[in-house]
Amino acid sequence: MHVSEYDPYSSKIRKKDSFTNRLLLVRMHKHYWYYRMTYPGKILLFGFFLSGIGTISVSVPIYNLFSVLMALILVDGIASWVFRPRCDLKGDFPAQTTAGQPAVGNFTVTNRGWLPIYDMAVAFRWLERPLSQTDRDDTLGYLPRGESVDVTVTIDAPQRGFYALPKLGVHTLFPFHLNRSGNAALPGKSLLVLPAFHRLNSVDLPVGSKFQPGGIALTSNVGESPEYIGNREYVPGEPARRLDFRSWARLGKPVVREYQEEYYCRIALILDTYMPPDPWLVEKLKSIGQRYQLTATETPPMNALEAGISLTASIADALSRGEYLIDLFAAGPELYVFRAGRHTAHFDNVLEILACVDRCLDDPFETIGPAVFEELSNVSTAVCIFLDWDTQREQMARAVLDSGSSLKTIIIHDGDTTLPYNADEFGPAYQFTPDEIAKGKVESL
Repeated sequence: MHVSEYDPYSSKIRKKDSFTNRLLLVRMHKHYWYYRMTYPGKILLFGFFLSGIGTISVSVPIYNLFSVLMALILVDGIASWVFRPRCDLKGDFPAQTTAGQPAVGNFTVTNRGWLPIYDMAVAFRWLERPLSQTDRDDTLGYLPRGESVDVTVTIDAPQRGFYALPKLGVHTLFPFHLNRSGNAALPGKSLLVLPAFHRLNSVDLPVGSKFQPGGIALTSNVGESPEYIGNREYVPGEPARRLDFRSWARLGKPVVREYQEEYYCRIALILDTYMPPDPWLVEKLKSIGQRYQLTATETPPMNALEAGISLTASIADALSRGEYLIDLFAAGPELYVFRAGRHTAHFDNVLEILACVDRCLDDPFETIGPAVFEELSNVSTAVCIFLDWDTQREQMARAVLDSGSSLKTIIIHDGDTTLPYNADEFGPAYQFTPDEIAKGKVESL
């Protein structure tokens, strides 16, 4: 996907709902169990069904408990329906945030009903993991008829990605905080969580200038001053503004000034996203662990891919402050080819690309290779961020050197790599662990 086609909010990048999410029973289960029922309500409902054995006979003592629980559920349901909020909700939620930073939206609730609202809260119906709303059940005790109040909605986003937000609604927990009653007031939007990164003090690259076809048009010539290299005879069809009239008068024939403006330092950032799948049982256990153990206050451990994306963002940030052309190559479910630097695009666009890059379960070098090889002849230096070192990565690094470009190799891996790195052939390499990158221990390269 090239820069001209890139839209982080397009349907091509947005995650699609699975078939099961479109089933009526699944939607009802998610609505009632994850949104309508509170934690005390779930416990009470469990006790209600457990005490149902008392319905065998009224002489069984547990029948009294069953009757009391049923009365509580009925009273709570009727009261919450009568006092359900009838209100207007206005406000907006930020479209972007950074991983590890909360996203805060400001909203105004106006009571349009005939009755006051008790124990009011503003919340999303449910959120994709690992997103979580920290103030979901923070309630306002009383909102009179016709009055307005300002509220904030806070989402914790520990991991980068593009998330579809559900409807945001106003509900009441009155009277016993057993269920949420209300209706959604604002349609769902989306939230782009950019990758977190630590700024680098410096990046030492073996840079040089190479001829760039298209020259000044390639870099949008904002603030460029082409270098004067001499005069030559006029060729019919050349612009008159380049005529050197003093030399013309001295030599007696048309002469034009010649400039050199097509040599720039172009850096290729090649991001490795290949992480072979674990055995089925291991993947299942990881999924269960993330679902039931990850809370809003816990930060998930950074794996090699997330560390690679974070370090790529750090390098792009450092290079964007210099006079470089930056080409980003990343292969996930789609191939991303993106150019930034020297006024062609902003660093924020690079972060948006990195936010949407996914893990690649199949070898991506067959996909990313042709796109990289096509541009290598114009690239001064290639910075390769690998998640391991094996035959495929070795072939990629060798192709970079064979093209005449300089190579800087960075390996993010715990322990020894699959194959030993040959520093004599490929030059020195940096190797970091994901934990070192997550803690910001990488200060320069």
